[in-house]
Amino acid sequence: MRDTKESRLLLVLLIAIAFALITVDIRGGEDSPVEGARHAAATVFGPIENGVASAVDPVGNAVAAVRDSGDRHDRIAQLENDNAALKAKLGSDDRNRSRVKQLDKMLKTAGAGQYGIKGAQVIAIGAAQGFSWTVTIDVGANDGIKRDMTVLNGDGLVGRVTTVGPNTATVLLANDPDFTVGTRMESTDELGFADGQGDRPLRVQLLNGKAKVAKGDRLVTFGSQADKPFVPGVPVGVISRVDPSGGDLTRTVYVRPFVSFTKLDIVGVVVEAPRKDPRDEVLPAKPKPKPTPTPTVTVTVTPSADAPVDGQQQ
Repeated sequence: MRDTKESRLLLVLLIAIAFALITVDIRGGEDSPVEGARHAAATVFGPIENGVASAVDPVGNAVAAVRDSGDRHDRIAQLENDNAALKAKLGSDDRNRSRVKQLDKMLKTAGAGQYGIKGAQVIAIGAAQGFSWTVTIDVGANDGIKRDMTVLNGDGLVGRVTTVGPNTATVLLANDPDFTVGTRMESTDELGFADGQGDRPLRVQLLNGKAKVAKGDRLVTFGSQADKPFVPGVPVGVISRVDPSGGDLTRTVYVRPFVSFTKLDIVGVVVEAPRKDPRDEVLPAKPKPKPTPTPTVTVTVTPSADAPVDGQQQ
């Protein structure tokens, strides 16, 4: 349509009619004379609007999802952090429970032997290339630690102090090849010397070549002069193998240590020796043997074909 005077007049007239219809519709409310026309228009254009809305809504949802994704990511990250903190707390609690258990067991061992001990924690192990089994503990000269003091834990003999610094000390473990300790057999009092063999059982030379020993017998430390480097009565281990004497002056046995040298954490340095030898009092009680089951014999009687029937004489 060309822009002429007539077309402009028609446009103004249509706009005036539209405003008039809007005014009449608003004032008329539900009784509006254009209500029928409005319903007709809704019938015609409603499906088109729904289709357009269906096409637009996924886009809107996607935009909303992108807008909310930051908040959702933050919530997920917070949950992950909370889970990590909870796992760390549980791990810490397990570790603390383990340490409390180790400390309690060590205090019972020290109490049974009347050892005065200084508690310590293993903070380092010896260099792998050093060909020696040593650990570093977090107590030293400032804590009253001196060289050639016995080190134990709740299970038994750990080793002896070899080097002392102001706040740390080095402990030579009982399984080190350069380690030797005097031992005494439980009950029989047979004496010997135990040597470390690394990750293998301790090798013990009994002074009596005819000593009667058996697998399962236990040994404790014999003790040293002036109680250095070893106090008496500390559990050493259990005999796991006995070599035939073969007429030798000494007899060799192999002993599984009570202490696990690869799982050391809480230990105690004996700073005060017992007033008397505790003998075998520090050894744990032997497990009770399992009762031998009594065999049960069941006898089943099968009647013969010639046996009389109840109530009848043969």
